[in-house]
Amino acid sequence: MDFNLDYLVRDNIRNLAPYSTARHEFSGEASVMLDANENAIGSPVTLDINGQQELLNRYPDPVQTKLKQRISEIKGMPVEHIFTGNGSDEAIDVLIRIFCEPGFDNIITLPPTYGMYGVAAAINNIKVKEVPLNAGFQMDIQAIADAVDEYTKILFICSPNNPSGNSINRQDIEIILNNFDGIVVVDEAYINYARQKTWSLQLTDHPNLVVLQTLSKAWGLAALRLGLAFASKEIIHLMNNVKYPYNINIATQELALQGLQNVDQVNAWTRDCIEQRGWLEKELQQLPFTQKVYPSDANFLLVKMTGANAIFSYLQQKGIIVRNRSSVPGCADCLRITVGTVEENKALMKTLKDYQG
Repeated sequence: MDFNLDYLVRDNIRNLAPYSTARHEFSGEASVMLDANENAIGSPVTLDINGQQELLNRYPDPVQTKLKQRISEIKGMPVEHIFTGNGSDEAIDVLIRIFCEPGFDNIITLPPTYGMYGVAAAINNIKVKEVPLNAGFQMDIQAIADAVDEYTKILFICSPNNPSGNSINRQDIEIILNNFDGIVVVDEAYINYARQKTWSLQLTDHPNLVVLQTLSKAWGLAALRLGLAFASKEIIHLMNNVKYPYNINIATQELALQGLQNVDQVNAWTRDCIEQRGWLEKELQQLPFTQKVYPSDANFLLVKMTGANAIFSYLQQKGIIVRNRSSVPGCADCLRITVGTVEENKALMKTLKDYQG
């Protein structure tokens, strides 16, 4: 495939003169900052960072230098291949704005899948072509090929998939990367729980590949809303041009840096979660109303149940919240259940065993 990135980019984005601050143009440690019209006197709020009180009267680093350097160390990837966003949702929105002309272009999604791809497209007036996964929640390569037209700019693949939990066949993704001349986004929000390797290791082989990850799942930092994108330096450059100048606030940057020092702890939690996932799967399979527990490479299980809607309501009445996916194509009578703590999982199972529906 002869990939042409310049052809895919919208004309106005290609010609965009991005907003630039004085701090974009400065490197080093400044002693006097008189460039951004901040309140130089102080702030009514301070942030405790490793015992140091950080004032909040200054704008955060617009390019997240220290944060990206730490991510680079962990991922073994150059900084120029890393984008940090306000959750993965920002990266999804930015990619659509870069490559899709409102009212003309389209994206392809593979339902059942993460809903924000379609929402971001709708906000940007971009048509969504849905090509359902097959009964095994794998891609239908021929159906995808049939759906692609000259206005198809992005294909979103969630792997491990949400809500089904399975990883998408690597050979199938490889076929798409080698034959689709648009952008292929592989969303790896749950990759820490999977047996497959991350696709970020293949960036140099596939110039049309963008890999999304997040600190909201295995890293336990959902409250910070920090998403990651890995791609060629040319695509990352475009994403940085389009994002808002100070998109990651200083609290998120500093707290994420703290969290990223605890790799061993996160790995231990991930192993515990996978172990609990196996326990929960076995327990759920023994319930008389469970029809199927789908194999999962994520931190949740998709469970097909007789009377799923009634069971969902029953759990809510007992103060247990799960996700009802019964209205999602391909997930009739299915609940998506996140793997909780040992105590939460036991409480869930006790409640389900008491169900008299």
